Amino acid sequence: MGQAMARRLLDAGHEVMVWNRSAGPREVLASHGAIAVDNPREALAVDLSISMLANDVAVDAVLCDDNLPSHRIVHANMASVSPDMAKMLSARFEQAGHGYVASPVLGRPNVAASGGLNILAAGSTEDIAVLQPLFEAMGTRTWPLGELPLTANVVKIAVNYTIIHALQALAESISIASTAGVKPTDFVEVLTSTLFGGVVFTGYGNLIAERNYTPAAFTLDLGLKDLGLAESTAQAAGISLPSSPLLRELFEFALADPELADKDWSAVAEITLNQNKS
Repeated sequence: MGQAMARRLLDAGHEVMVWNRSAGPREVLASHGAIAVDNPREALAVDLSISMLANDVAVDAVLCDDNLPSHRIVHANMASVSPDMAKMLSARFEQAGHGYVASPVLGRPNVAASGGLNILAAGSTEDIAVLQPLFEAMGTRTWPLGELPLTANVVKIAVNYTIIHALQALAESISIASTAGVKPTDFVEVLTSTLFGGVVFTGYGNLIAERNYTPAAFTLDLGLKDLGLAESTAQAAGISLPSSPLLRELFEFALADPELADKDWSAVAEITLNQNKS
């Protein structure tokens, strides 16, 4: 995802400095004109910086106090992180005198490569405005969600929780239609051409109907991570998520299956599809 986003910035004419924990993506981006650096401190030393990292642990390690420069910067954290991590990062950057915008994205790597991301942005109006030219290179729309950064992260968590439900709903409804001899691809076409158009049902519906889960644009373990974020966010707010225990069980079953564990998160549908084979 980060590599595709960096390519969009390069193609838009921006000077881009890049760092990644593994050297491969850095070398690829360097071949397209980026300036590759050896550590995150160098990458964060510019006036405007962006990070796209896998989880709270990675974000906390890279965006640590030791890596933040002494002069003021504005940083866009485009990863999906927990509200607790969002609060911690906001305080960390504010204490260091930096601007911080939580800006998680909606869209898979192919969407990022085409510049079609939706960007959920929360932070000061001024900082979002400074970052907007970069957002425009990477996305089709920026959704301002207020000045409290964690708001953007909570919205992203809620969106991903809805996608998880859609994956399971597709698995169950395909199973029902199949009992009448309807091909999964035909059923998904009915869904997406009538009442359930849109990216999620069209994209994931076709993957599930065709049982085609590679290459994994977003893996099962990341899906379980996002389910966990929804659960912890709900617990902290004192609300219940009645369907989450079953969804967690399905993801854990899928991850325990060596034939599914490294597949796209839509492969969670296989647990239901396999159970309902005639």
